[in-house]
Amino acid sequence: MTSDAALRGLVLVVEDEPAIADLVRLYLTRDGFGVHVERDGSSGLAAARRLRPVACVLDIALPGLAGTEVCRLLREAGDWTPVIFLTARDDEVDRVVGLELGADDYVTKPFSPRELVARVRAVLRRTAGPPGGTGPLRVVGAVTLDPARRTVTAAGTPVQLTSTEFDLLAHLMARPGRVFTREELLAGVWGYAAHAGTRTVDVHVAQVRAKLGPASVIRTHRGVGYAVDG
Repeated sequence: MTSDAALRGLVLVVEDEPAIADLVRLYLTRDGFGVHVERDGSSGLAAARRLRPVACVLDIALPGLAGTEVCRLLREAGDWTPVIFLTARDDEVDRVVGLELGADDYVTKPFSPRELVARVRAVLRRTAGPPGGTGPLRVVGAVTLDPARRTVTAAGTPVQLTSTEFDLLAHLMARPGRVFTREELLAGVWGYAAHAGTRTVDVHVAQVRAKLGPASVIRTHRGVGYAVDG
């Protein structure tokens, strides 16, 4: 069932526990989102392809098709709709696998529905880019980043990044040569350093590097953090 309150766009929620799904629907609707709920992974994947939501909230442990598999299939098809995972436990393996598959964020159960709504809004703000869609091109080495169009090229080849990966790279490229600690990146890119481990940063940096390939400009400063070449 889809809510009529779609001022902010439609969010797809794929969750097999009715009480949790209803709670998430209630809080997202209150915040002005339309909400469509599915109970299993296969139905969720079909709904994501059919409805083109602005964001997906996926439980990892879904009947039939796991949330991680739903995310993987969407990314393989070139669908970069922001994905937030719900995980039943604070398991690093779950989190890392989800992030490596292209998820933008994750929330551990039990969770605050207000926090989940805040995470959805934060991901969508990142996707929308800077206010007014302005900002100069950023060029470091063979990497060019366009904040207005939210595009990245490496040695002239377009690179597909998730919204979070894009913002991480943009944050680093805004200050070439400046070394950011993992805690600074969590606060500046994710906006909730107190609620996440620094492993999140490491996984996203690894993903961005892999996608940029030989043109990657991100350097590790052991014991400190990350920077792009100045």
